This record gives sequence, C-alpha cells and structure tokens, in this order.
Amino acid sequence: MTIQTVGIIGAGTMGNGIAQACAVSGINVVMVDISDAAVQKGLATVAGSLDRLIKKEKITAADKDTALARIKVSTSYDDLKAAQLVIEAATENYELKLKILKQVDGIVGPDVIIASNTSSISITKLATATSRADKFIGMHFFNPVPMMALVEIIRGLQTSDATHDAVKAMAVALGKSPITVKNAPGFVVNRILVPMINEAFFVLAEGLATPEDIDAGMKLGCNQPIGPLALADMVGLDVCLAVMDVYLAEFGDSKYRACPLLREMVAAGRLGRKTGRGVYSY
Repeated sequence: MTIQTVGIIGAGTMGNGIAQACAVSGINVVMVDISDAAVQKGLATVAGSLDRLIKKEKITAADKDTALARIKVSTSYDDLKAAQLVIEAATENYELKLKILKQVDGIVGPDVIIASNTSSISITKLATATSRADKFIGMHFFNPVPMMALVEIIRGLQTSDATHDAVKAMAVALGKSPITVKNAPGFVVNRILVPMINEAFFVLAEGLATPEDIDAGMKLGCNQPIGPLALADMVGLDVCLAVMDVYLAEFGDSKYRACPLLREMVAAGRLGRKTGRGVYSY
C-alpha cells in the first residue's frame, strides 16, 4: 500500500508535529480536532515551526507554503475518508482512545490502516475497538516530532505483516528511523525512560540534590542531552504520571509506583512547559 494521505486525530503537540513531518515529506494531511479553534491553533504551530526552519535556512518560504497547502484541517471525522492511514494522537487516556477508534472505524473504508500514537497503552487491547485488528498498529512518535528521528512501530498480536510493512515504509519516507517492537506496556523506550524520570522525582523528594544538580548529574555523568526533570517538564508531568499508572496496573509490580511528589505536582496543575510551571518555571 502506498500512503499518500494521512488522517491525524488531534491537533495538539503530537498531532501537529506529525502533520508537519508528513506535509514536509510530500504527504497530504487531514488534521481533525474537536473545535475550529483547536485545529487553527495546531496549524499556526506548524507555521511557526516552519518559520524557524526558514530562519535556520533549512527550508525556503516556498517550501513552507507548499507544506501548509498539504494540510487540511477539519472538525469532522468524515473528512478522514480520503486517508489511507489514520493516526490517533489524542490524550493518553484509554477510554477516550477507545471512543475515538470506534468512531473512526465506522467511518473510514475497510482497507484503511488505523494507528495509535499511544506511548504506553496496549496496541492489542486498542485493536479490539475496531473491526480491523489486522490493520491496527502502534506508531509512537517522539516529541518534538519534526526533530526526533525515532518512531516505535508496535505490533499488536493481530497486526498483519502487510500493515507493519506499509507503516514502516511510510515512517522511512518521513525521514524517520523506525524500530519494530512487540506489544507490552511502555514498549521499549518509555519502559526504560519513564521509570528513570519517576526515580528522579524520588531523588528530588528526598532532598538529595536540587533539580538543577540532578539534571546536571545525568547530563554530565550519563551523556544525556537533557536531564530527567527538565525532560519531564517537556513531556508533561501528567503524561509521566499516566504512564507510570499504566505500568503499575499492567505489571502489578510496586517498582512502578509513581512518586507521591509527581502525583502532587500534577494535582496542583504544575504540568511542565505547557502550563508554565512544573519542576521549573517557564
């Protein structure tokens, strides 16, 4: 299957990032969200990101115009009918994703592949919300999508070889470096990464070091480009907490218990960069 048009559900950080990556690579996009304000904000984010690339002389103004012309925004799932691949990029909430997937499955054609950008929820489980489990797959992009090369392609128990191969080829066409992983909570990268972030919150809560020194230690001692607490602010503390809660529920192992400080900060609305305050202030 040649994927020429991609439908994206969600115009937030991940959705608009995926839209940009597709449009810059010559793939048409239909980006859908619940309100016109949401999709217009997503489109404006793409335009701003492309402007920064122009300033860095990585693309031209004409390239920007061509890319934006490939992105159609909508508040109706009916417009997804033009796509060969639909990527769900909604909030990391199981019930919400189920609701969206059921709706999309009833609208798009039987040959359309449906993917989820989930960072932790079972692909095998999500596939049961559709009538096409063999054409359902995980396509986990990393933030910021236009810059990050990695895409985790997650095969559910029912995912066919043809679906996997089509999605992997599409990821390569976007200039990404995909890895294929089996379905399991957190897959590969977040299975390792998020518990590390959670442990950094335990270290912070115990007063062992300041946030700045914790992050500096991991950057200088482990050659990480960004410290775990700063990364948590970028990812969103609410997302980190949600992922840890999924691990605890799925594995039943107390080593995945979320740090109480992380939970308290989420309760206080200190979610990181997107709210202006998390571990750090922005």
